[in-house]
Amino acid sequence: MTALLELSDLTVRRGATTVVDRVSLRVAPGECVGLIGPNGAGKTSLLRAALGLLPHDGRSSIASLPAGTRARQAAWIPQVREIAWGIDVEAVIALGRTPWLPRGGKLRPEDRAAVDRAIRRMKLEAFRIRPANHLSGGEQARVLIARALAQETPLLMADEPIAGLDPAAQITTMEVFGRIAAEGKAVVVSLHDLGLAARHCSRLVMMNHGRAVADGPPAQVLTPDRLEEVFALRAHYTRSADGPIFQPLESLR
Repeated sequence: MTALLELSDLTVRRGATTVVDRVSLRVAPGECVGLIGPNGAGKTSLLRAALGLLPHDGRSSIASLPAGTRARQAAWIPQVREIAWGIDVEAVIALGRTPWLPRGGKLRPEDRAAVDRAIRRMKLEAFRIRPANHLSGGEQARVLIARALAQETPLLMADEPIAGLDPAAQITTMEVFGRIAAEGKAVVVSLHDLGLAARHCSRLVMMNHGRAVADGPPAQVLTPDRLEEVFALRAHYTRSADGPIFQPLESLR
């Protein structure tokens, strides 16, 4: 199966410090990959370098593409999610269609349909004509997630997209990501909530000190030894009739 993202020995340095250290990774259609690790593990730098937004050594199949092709291949949700523009929510989300439009072109019926799908997925119907900069921080975050969804690329990459969302919106967002993967696309999402990562990601990549130290199904990655070594954490992890349940119990620092 053709990969939607391939990284080979990807390395990012900040001065003399290596923040991503020779990470190799392959993401196939149908995968929702959770990128986990403590603060400073290199998750954001890995995502940004993979997209060609940071200088790096090694190879990224996305970063090597021309800018226009890259924007039609991968959508990006960064950590910073504040909307300063006084335009309505629908117009912000419609910006996600820009890579597909001819220069100076207006939205076509298929573009408007993509915007409508993104609005429905993020449950933003009631916000459609409201000024985006009048929304709460969590609501603005949902709008910017919808903008990336409207791009309808084969690959979606997101850096802590559920941070700051209320619990229901966090679950909704992760369910949306899972459905996108089930449609034959792929999602790579960095997360701090290991419980949601365990429940909604088909695969986890655990990072520590810039390296990928584990890669596999959640149950194989979230082992007691790794949780203690990487997160200094003791947790309870089990499978129930409702799916995987992960509950942090104790800090070991």
